[in-house]
Amino acid sequence: MSLNISKSGYCRAVQCPKMQWLKKYRSEEFDESVMNQSVLENGHKVGKLAMGLLGEYVEVPFDEELDNMINCTNELIAKGTPIITEASFAYNGLFCSVDILKNLGSNCAEIYEVKSSTSVHDIYYDDAAYQNYVLEKCGFDVKKVCLVHINNQYIRHGEIELDKLFIIEDITEDVKEKFDETEEYIGYIKQYMQQTDEPACPIFVNCFENKKRGIHDCGFFRYCTRDLPKPNVFDIGGMYNKTKLNYYNQGIVSFEDLADVKDINPKYLLQVKHEIHDLPDHIDKNKIKSFMNSLTYPLYFLDFESVNPAIPFYDDSKPYSQIVFQYSLHYIENEGGELKHKEYLAYPDKDPRKKFAEQLCKDIPENACVLVYNSTFEKTRIKELSKLFPDLAERLMNINEHIKDLMVIFRDNSYYTKAMQGSYSIKYVLPALFPDDPDLDYHNLDGVQNGTEASAAFMKMYEIKSAEEMKALRQQLLKYCGLDTFAMVKIWQKLNEI
Repeated sequence: MSLNISKSGYCRAVQCPKMQWLKKYRSEEFDESVMNQSVLENGHKVGKLAMGLLGEYVEVPFDEELDNMINCTNELIAKGTPIITEASFAYNGLFCSVDILKNLGSNCAEIYEVKSSTSVHDIYYDDAAYQNYVLEKCGFDVKKVCLVHINNQYIRHGEIELDKLFIIEDITEDVKEKFDETEEYIGYIKQYMQQTDEPACPIFVNCFENKKRGIHDCGFFRYCTRDLPKPNVFDIGGMYNKTKLNYYNQGIVSFEDLADVKDINPKYLLQVKHEIHDLPDHIDKNKIKSFMNSLTYPLYFLDFESVNPAIPFYDDSKPYSQIVFQYSLHYIENEGGELKHKEYLAYPDKDPRKKFAEQLCKDIPENACVLVYNSTFEKTRIKELSKLFPDLAERLMNINEHIKDLMVIFRDNSYYTKAMQGSYSIKYVLPALFPDDPDLDYHNLDGVQNGTEASAAFMKMYEIKSAEEMKALRQQLLKYCGLDTFAMVKIWQKLNEI
């Protein structure tokens, strides 16, 4: 089969036709870092689970020879198979696999498109409209088109209840209204893709993640902005993409351009001036001293790791609930005292939250000063645990009340250096303050180097059979989380020197 446009290709082209062109002709330029493996894995697991939503089904096995999938689908339809998953169809160079096809007989069918999100986004209508178009052109009377997505209010108790985990939304009317628009855009894409020279395309809003529309950061953004001065407006840390785009559209692109903007936020101007003039570190000693004086001994440095599966693992958890499974705790009992360390890492075979909370309460004394980096995350998790386990609530909330946030020094620009590149993330702050220390370089860690990889590693524990492999994976997690709190210790020491 000669394939011109797939379902995913059509959706890419709706976001930006040049993205689809580059995917075909300049695929080596794609930046893989925009691909969130956790999101992709969640999507795959949700799709597999949803296959049973309408009852017993037959799945069309994936085959790189698409004709084999199409032939298998035709055979199943001819047999009168009521529910077919990954049902595959082609028309005039167009191809799509339907997540769940309800075969009503006499060439009548219903389409169910499954998404791992908790709401309906604009691009989903384009996705479903494309499938409806292909099936209608193949001679099917599509009676209904539905979007299936996660119900984020579902709380697991016992076995997963598919009818409660998923919400089915009938979007038939919206999709049918898009038939002519879909046909017209397919024609446009086919012509667009015939260009041999790279098409011109301005930077516009769809280049960036847009949660309302359901689109993601473009993996070709670096390539498309390769001719802009370095650094440029899109390198400003913390600025809204909409604001960056407004500056760009006004011709304010380089840092030199930004330096002349009268109403620019001072925190962005700080990054601009440090970059242009290579200024020395900006240090507000009074604010740093005030913060450091607010800390008391014993002093505990705390960091959590969590996983947020779309399909809840444990009872009393919702889809995408943050399930804490690990913490690292460096601590100093008195001024000039020895640096000590405690840690906790769960096994995934049972809900880790109770043991996590109990051990945390044992490891942190009452009224102890607790230092974290970005307190919102840890404080929110502790509040959730206190609601889940009332018997531990008082002790947990005592920990919460004594949390201090090390990040505020860098978020408020009390300490800023050019190497931070406008970011106050610890992944930027640490190498900026300690550029030549290999022990503080996350890239030197084996296997797990960031929070996303930590979550994925915990998920992987479910599948590991080898005790040796389990031990190695746990060691990687312990080293990663341990570095998070050791990094805070080093930053605290640096601030003490100041």
